Amino acid sequence: MEKSKEQKRGFFQPKRAHKYYKITGFYDFVVESVKKSMPPVLIVVGLLAIVHFFVADIPTLLELAVEKLPNYGVLAFFYVSETVLGLIPPELFIAWAGKTSAPALNLFFLALFSYLGGMTSYFLGKAALKIPSIHYYLEVKMAKQLVMARKWGGVLIAVGALLPLPFSISSLVAGMLHYNFRYWLLIGLLRFVRFAIYGAAIFQMV
Repeated sequence: MEKSKEQKRGFFQPKRAHKYYKITGFYDFVVESVKKSMPPVLIVVGLLAIVHFFVADIPTLLELAVEKLPNYGVLAFFYVSETVLGLIPPELFIAWAGKTSAPALNLFFLALFSYLGGMTSYFLGKAALKIPSIHYYLEVKMAKQLVMARKWGGVLIAVGALLPLPFSISSLVAGMLHYNFRYWLLIGLLRFVRFAIYGAAIFQMV
């Protein structure tokens, strides 16, 4: 009986975990991270909606991209987008991949270039710390936030990799915090999972 109680204590207990995350501020950290990364995404989505309804039909533009641009050109542009804040929704490029002659292969390349773009952002974050003003701002002005980010950095990367949020931003922050690169490499692989799921859904619509 004693042994069974000890074993039971070793199991994951949702209520205890929820209480721990609440006390340590984990939920607040995730909510704040999501809130801070949503405005630029919403702005881009709004601009795309304006283009779609008042300028040109986006599916038609995607068809033109497939016809006029070589695949490597689209992929190179996507890599730049995923490195520089990732403000262009990957879903547009996934829809493009669905219209190519090799949808699965191009979807894999999109996931790969997104992963590499996040990696580039990580190293840009590390390099940014060499700028005195940025180093001072992070270490002094955002000392409290840094403690939380260093503690929950892996979750921040996972959120950026899986959810419709800029992956490059979470990677940039991870680099600034000197988050363990080997852990980033492992958690960042969730990016491939996201593209597989979204690709399966979007390919049915294009």
